Amino acid sequence: MRGFLASSIGVACTAALALPLAALPPDTVAATPAAPAEAAVPGSTQSLPLAPLGDSGDRTAGVPGPARAGLPARDVRTFSLVGVVWDDADAELHGSVQVRTRATGTTDWSGWQDLETHNQDHSADPETDEHTSGRVRGSTAPLWVGDSDGVEVRVQANADRSTAAVRLPSGMRIELVDPGDDPQNTPLAPLGAREIQALSKGESEADAVIATDGAAGPAVAPYIGPRPRIVTRKGWGADEKLRETGFVYTKTVKAAFVHHSASGNNYQCSQASSVLRSIYRYHVRSNGWRDFGYNFAVDKCGNIYEGRAGGVAKPVLGAHTLGFNSNSMGIAVLGSFGNSAPPKAAVDAVARLTAWKLGLYGANPLGRTTLTSGGGNLYKKGRKVRLNVISGHRDGFATECPGARLYSKLGSARTTSAQYQGR
Repeated sequence: MRGFLASSIGVACTAALALPLAALPPDTVAATPAAPAEAAVPGSTQSLPLAPLGDSGDRTAGVPGPARAGLPARDVRTFSLVGVVWDDADAELHGSVQVRTRATGTTDWSGWQDLETHNQDHSADPETDEHTSGRVRGSTAPLWVGDSDGVEVRVQANADRSTAAVRLPSGMRIELVDPGDDPQNTPLAPLGAREIQALSKGESEADAVIATDGAAGPAVAPYIGPRPRIVTRKGWGADEKLRETGFVYTKTVKAAFVHHSASGNNYQCSQASSVLRSIYRYHVRSNGWRDFGYNFAVDKCGNIYEGRAGGVAKPVLGAHTLGFNSNSMGIAVLGSFGNSAPPKAAVDAVARLTAWKLGLYGANPLGRTTLTSGGGNLYKKGRKVRLNVISGHRDGFATECPGARLYSKLGSARTTSAQYQGR
């Protein structure tokens, strides 16, 4: 089923940590025909270069690209998520990116939809191995468009007021992601104690689909909320061959940063696994990250999903809040919440998840904590910053994320989380 997403408002939240990435596998291709080896890999990515459109703009004095670029309407293999990437991970795209897509098997084209262009603040901290690997690209936020087989792209740079020049990053490409088929083994059955213990340790995760302590229940002393049901990576169909091997951990979890994915709201909860697989593939194959950027994701129905691999109870280092990935966790609510209110179920899921995970590390959802900045546009590297234990992305970086409407619900999430902890 095709789902059109509302224009992304605010910054999509994403991120990662680096070990050297291998060369792009045969499932990432620059041409429309399928690669022979692709059948063995669930899902695929088509990577198509954008060309200058019309006036090439001012190319003098170090201007890196044309004023306008794009891709004329064309037929492609089936895909469900789109994003635009470029060569320099530190180059910002000052301008607009719009796409329109055609539903698979029809002649129906969507209207033009915006891609959120400011996405660099959802990434690994500066000077980390992942950020400096040389494989990371600049990117827009991804946009879920549903089953499609046609695409058209247009990019327009803003004028630089100081030089009257226009600039676009070099090496711009449209990434068209097919999430592959949904996993067949998705029963929502509780795991046994042995399986839950293995999942918490980051072991045998490929054998676990759902982890649960049951629904509601008394908080576990001292102030640890009941463990919520978590759909594991196997549960949503993550291809573990995509990510880099090994896990990276920090010392503790002192804070949770709440994000929105800025990938739009027009998806069904039954499609959430496909949305996650698409974002995962975009993060790794298109952006050059080592794994899915967020530690957890939450859909509009309040389902909670394991994000970056390494153990849901462990302090896994993510790449979600540039400058503040250490000793924190990132939670992405799937959708765009600049103008749309987040569903109550999603806000409550954030509260349930934080009550448990923060509780494991002795953190009070109503409290404040101190984190040391790794560098960003609000706080210089090395600065110690006091933040809410449950913060929005914008608290650590100048961004619209997690959208004004979701950000306004964080006070309620803190109160509910503390209640789940028995405070």
